[in-house]
Amino acid sequence: MLEQNYVFMTDSDSDLPFDIADEKGISVVKMPYVLEGQEYYDENGREGEEVQKAFFEKMRAGAAPSTACLSTPIYLEYFEPILAGGKDILFISFSSQMSATLNFVYEAREELLGKYPDRKFIVVDTFSISGPMTLLLLGAHKLYEEGASMEEIEQWLRDNRMKSQAYFTVDDLKYLKRGGRISALSAVFGTVLDIKPIICMSKAGKLEAAEKAQGRKKAMRILAERAAENIENPGEQTLILLHGDCLEDAQRLETLLRSRIPEVKDIRIQMIGPVIGAHCGPGTLAVCFMGKERAN
Repeated sequence: MLEQNYVFMTDSDSDLPFDIADEKGISVVKMPYVLEGQEYYDENGREGEEVQKAFFEKMRAGAAPSTACLSTPIYLEYFEPILAGGKDILFISFSSQMSATLNFVYEAREELLGKYPDRKFIVVDTFSISGPMTLLLLGAHKLYEEGASMEEIEQWLRDNRMKSQAYFTVDDLKYLKRGGRISALSAVFGTVLDIKPIICMSKAGKLEAAEKAQGRKKAMRILAERAAENIENPGEQTLILLHGDCLEDAQRLETLLRSRIPEVKDIRIQMIGPVIGAHCGPGTLAVCFMGKERAN
């Protein structure tokens, strides 16, 4: 890899697996969550599968984890040593439409550029989170490894961020209700009727209900169908299947996807991180891919 004069950074809401981040030398800002009164930071799987499973088991038992923004001073702790050391920063963020976090990144950038006026600090809003964001990160980092400038990568991300897609469903609507994604009445009737929402990433960088299915199996078939309809160049990409401690369902979905998209290069299955999992809950299942531009 060519030596670059800037640092390629992101945050853990990308659900970028720690081993990939380590292998590629990607700096990751760890996002916080609170479980049973104790604050933790998302390690993107470094803590091990048993710890990840325990998080979802506690949610099933009634725990209600919460998340929060990082403050400007914490971002300063991440960013200032890099600029002080003579390097620039390219920071690739999760969607500004899903949290106020990016505002604190901008505040930190403004303060630091006042202090280090000769340095450059570019921030890119991916309008994505979790798996779709990981796909953008890996595409952007390939350019980084090839020696592309910060500005070239920024433009690539802007050109491709609407092509990073995710379709997902949840096993229990109460977690979406708790996060304000659906009304209490919808949650009650959805649970009684075994209605499973199909949710996608929108052009605005939000999670939007796309359709609904009756029953888990039907929802999984729809996920496979939407991926098959919207993916582009499957022979050149690895799909990401995310699950909230429901590995067997993820494996069933993989089988459906390989049947519908036999030419796909590869499919990687991984657990959803705790920050994302806090809002969608155990039993969440998602397929993420690069494809056509988001429809809505």
